[in-house]
Formats: sequence, structure tokens, C-alpha cells
Amino acid sequence: MNITASLGTSAPHLPPLHSSPPLRPNGTESFAIEIQNVKFSVKTKQKKLVHILEDCSIQIPSGQFWMLLGPNGCGKSTLLKILAGLLSPTDGFMYVKKPKSFVFQNPDHQVVMPTVEADVAFGLGKYRFTPEQIRCRVAKALDAVGMYEYLRRPVQTLSGGQKQRVAIAGALAEECKVLLLDELTTFLDETDQIGVIKAVKKSLASSDDVTALWVTHRLEELEYADGAVYMEDGRVIMHGDASTIMEFIEDRKNSYIRKINA
Repeated sequence: MNITASLGTSAPHLPPLHSSPPLRPNGTESFAIEIQNVKFSVKTKQKKLVHILEDCSIQIPSGQFWMLLGPNGCGKSTLLKILAGLLSPTDGFMYVKKPKSFVFQNPDHQVVMPTVEADVAFGLGKYRFTPEQIRCRVAKALDAVGMYEYLRRPVQTLSGGQKQRVAIAGALAEECKVLLLDELTTFLDETDQIGVIKAVKKSLASSDDVTALWVTHRLEELEYADGAVYMEDGRVIMHGDASTIMEFIEDRKNSYIRKINA
């Protein structure tokens, strides 16, 4: 459904939720995410220091859809949680454009209200919006992820992929500039998997200057990305355009297979 048609030409002007972030002293806003030499360590019960991330550096341009890949346990989700502010780095420089939003792997941890409309509107309660402004934001966000027709639906009737799209719409309704997405397709079937990826792509295309970083272990999802970051053993091994990263991973895999066969 076309959102302009559904709202009419008399929809109110929406005031911005957040002022523009200041420019970094040594850079510009061309990168939505930039980290340099980020480290993260934890202490065990035996007071032993365990290094989870070592000297991670990446730059992700504004308005693009990037993926973060690597073997299980390489530090992908830890890095994403640091970018989201859920963990604090031990050392290093970090810049993430604000506002930012973290979307969990399991949508049931994030979608909490009884209906789709109520859930997307939930985060807007802390702002001084009129009911009409809230309705407009909710409709626009749901349209961006292809879920406007489900506006009145009870959340419990949705599939896992549809719930993920509702969670993404909630972030967009708050004018989120950076989406941090933690393995959203892990528990989804193929249809929902592709639906969620396309919803993210559509939301970036229909929103102003929104950037997404998507953690995944599925190589086939790379075809939808503008760029990618590849990690191993807590380090960023390579980052760049998606096709280059795909070739790098395939070469890495073939080399490993040759070693096994030898």
C-alpha cells in the first residue's frame, strides 16, 4: 500500500526527534560507523584476562547495507554489542552515528505489545508527539518494511520474519540512523529469511541516510549487501565491497579444504 495515498496530502509535518550529531574532530559524517584499534577483554573467575577482540578497525559509509561475517566465536556479536553500547570496549576509538538501534536475534525479546501498531508506536511514548504524528510515523515505518497491511494484526499471529520486520519498523519510527542487526535470520525459514533481508534493503532505500550492519553466518546473504566485514579470532581480517569479501572467503575455504585433503 502506498503510504502517501493512505495518509493523504494533509499529513502533518513531522518534527525531527534528534539534532544532527557534531562532526568528529578528525573526520566527517561520510562514515556512519568508524572504529579504530578497538579491543575488548574480560576476566575469568580465576582473574585470567581473556582477549575477545584485538585491534578491530572498520569504516562503514552512511546509507549503506553492510554485513559482518566470520566463523562461530570469532567476535561478531561482541563487536556489534560494543557498537550498540551494550558493552564497553577496553581500548580504541569508536564513532557510531546517533540515534542507533540494536535489533535482537530473537524477535520475541523485542516485540512486546499486543498489536503491530502498538508495538511500533511503543518507543515514541517518550516524545511529545500528537496522536496524529505518532500514527504517521508508525505508518511510514511499517510501509518501509512492507508491513503496513498488518497494522491492526495481533503480534502473536505473525511469523518470525514478520516480527523481525516489526522490530525494524520500531527503530525506523524513532528516526534511527544506524541499525545494528544481530543474526536476524538464524531461526527463520527461507521465505522469512529473504523477506527480512529485503525489508532492510527497502527501509534503507526509503529512509534518509539510514545505515545497517547485519551480523550473519550465511554466505548467500552477501549478495544483498553493499559491503562486508570478515572476522577471525577476534580480529577484522578484511572489509570492503561484498563481491571482494565473497571471493576472499571462498578462497579461504578452498585453501582449508586443500590442506585437509593433503
